[in-house]
Parts: sequence; C-alpha cells; structure tokens
Amino acid sequence: MTDISFKLDPEIIIGTDTINRAGAICAANGGKAFILTEQVLYENKFIDRLLSILENAHVETLVFDDIPAQATAAVAETAADLARGARCSIIVGFGGLKTQTTARLCAMLVNSSVPVFDLLDGKNPDRTFLPYLAIPTTGRDPFLFSDSFIAVDHRDRSVKLIKTPRGICTATIIDGGLSESLSEKFASTTAFDGFCACVEGYCSTRAHFLSDALFEHSISLYAAIMDSYMENRIFDLVGGSTNAGLLMALGCATSAPGIGTALAYALNGRFPVAKSWCSTAILPYVLERMITARPEKMAKVAGLLGEPVEGASVTDAANMAVESIRRRMGLLKVPARLKEFDLSLDKLVTVAESARDLEFVSYSPKTISAEDAYDILKQAF
Repeated sequence: MTDISFKLDPEIIIGTDTINRAGAICAANGGKAFILTEQVLYENKFIDRLLSILENAHVETLVFDDIPAQATAAVAETAADLARGARCSIIVGFGGLKTQTTARLCAMLVNSSVPVFDLLDGKNPDRTFLPYLAIPTTGRDPFLFSDSFIAVDHRDRSVKLIKTPRGICTATIIDGGLSESLSEKFASTTAFDGFCACVEGYCSTRAHFLSDALFEHSISLYAAIMDSYMENRIFDLVGGSTNAGLLMALGCATSAPGIGTALAYALNGRFPVAKSWCSTAILPYVLERMITARPEKMAKVAGLLGEPVEGASVTDAANMAVESIRRRMGLLKVPARLKEFDLSLDKLVTVAESARDLEFVSYSPKTISAEDAYDILKQAF
C-alpha cells in the first residue's frame, strides 16, 4: 500500500449558518478583520450579514471588495498594503476562487519580507503571516485544503503555484447557505469543473485508498447534479454541490489534480473566460487520455456515472465514461469548444507551457509535455 502522509491546516466548520462562528474566530485572532470579498455578494445581503456577525462580536472591520474576475497577484499586493496600514490582525476571504486566492496571498504578504515576485518565482514564504479565515461561496476549489494554490502573475498573466506556510489558515467555514446564485447553464459547468478535478485526482499517481473513497463519493454526487439539471429531478443542489466540493477538495489535498485543471486555470488567467467553462470544454479530451493511462479506474468512473458497465470489458466500460460526459454536455448545451470563447489558437501555446509548468501536473498518470498540453487545447478548440 502507498504510504499516506497529510495534515489539514485549518479547523473545518461545516453546516448551515456556520458563518455565525466567524465572529468568535476573528475576535480570538486580534479582533480587527480585513475582509476581501466580491461586490456581487452585496446583492443577496451576504456581506451585510457577515458584517453584522462581526460587529456583534466586537470585531473591527475593513472591507476590500475590488476583486475583478481577472484578478492577479497585484490585487493581493494592494490589499496587503491596506491591511498593513490599518494594522489588521486577521484576513477573511469571503467569496469564490479568485477571492480565496487573493485573500490567502494577501495574508502571506502583509508582514512578509519576501516580495510577491519571489513567491511567484518559487521562493518559499516566511512565517510572518496574518491568520487567514476562508469562507468560500463556491464548493469547487481543489486547493482549499492544500499547502499551495494557483495565482496569476501580473507580469505576463501566466499561472504560478505558490506554497503556503503551515498554519496560515486558522479556519475554513463551509456554509451551504452562502452558495453563489448561478444561472442553470453556468451552474451545470461548475459540476463538470469539479468532476474534472475529481477524476484527475482519482487517476493521479498520488492516489490511494483514502483519496479514492473521497473522489468516488464526490463523482457520484457530481453525476447526480448533472442528471438533476438534465432531467429536472428533485435534488438538493446546494447541499449536493457543497458536499461534492468538500470531498473533492479533501481528495485533492491528499492526491493531486492534473493537466485539465492546470489548463483551465491557465486559460482563465490569460483570457476573460470562466474557469468552469474552460474545464468543461477540455474535459472529454482529458478523459480520453485517462482511458489508456488508468483504464480500470475509468471503468469505475463509468459505473459511478450510472453507465451499464456490467459484463463489459474494462476498455469498453472506460470508453463509456467519456461518452457519458459527452452526452451530458450535449443535453445541457454547455460550451463544448474553446473557439466559442473567441480565443486564438496561436495564443494558446504559452497557455499550455504555463499549465505544464505547474508542479502538480507531474503526478499525472501519463507523462505530460508542453506539446501534449497544447494537443489537448487543439483538440478542444
């Protein structure tokens, strides 16, 4: 059996209305919170609710809500300057993927002697960070519990993997009631996005029995989410998405995502296209590579997707997984080609190179070169 060694950094608080715990956590960490968030969360009063909770706990607050969809590491630098000037004692990330990335990097930079460019270039961070409280509003962050995360380098918009110091995340609050309100088409692509990270972690060379159990349950939940959109089934989409994302993030913390996840981040970093749209378009071509690299696991994925695998050969069952995803994509009318996003194929070479350079791609079950990454993009184009 493969040795398993992992340590989850934060206290993880899961459940309805667990956001109410934010006040006590911030009060215990100096009582002066710098909140990084997104303006869209004003619409459903989520920010007002968090501010009320912190006020009741006698926590001083400063809100930074200027996080664009294409946020780079420069935004975290700006936020860190403000948090430093205000002498804040804890950083709160309240929002989606970009917000969590920005908040985590901000927490590292506030009191750090290591410049942001050195962190982007691979230098290890020092331990003079502020504690970071994660309150995600999306359940599909593969790096939520990992000791690294992806940031966009503002020098060239390439993506870089940044290592985080141990202990930076003091707690993670996962409250399903805070889930973002998305259109059906957009929401369905987030299911394909999470599914992509699950299958890559499931087939990774770092996978083991514990990550397998987490990913298998998550894959089943993502399949149910897709089916609920296709067939108007009664299904707890908020709870299902929250649970699927939690299991996926836990699995990725002990295993590793792969080239599909890397390419989706790299495309989103370079172009104004949602990450979930990118990973959805790429997904079938990533799965096709898994058939030859991990046929037995892909056959299991087909069964988790509800395909009739009994009596089929391993190869035939593995192919069913790809066809099942393609069928679901067609029925849900989600983006199936990168060219739908008005991208130029000539500009995707640097995207492939940036994605391939991310460290976790080396755990893919089949060796991936920059040329291989570009081939996936060409197929998906």
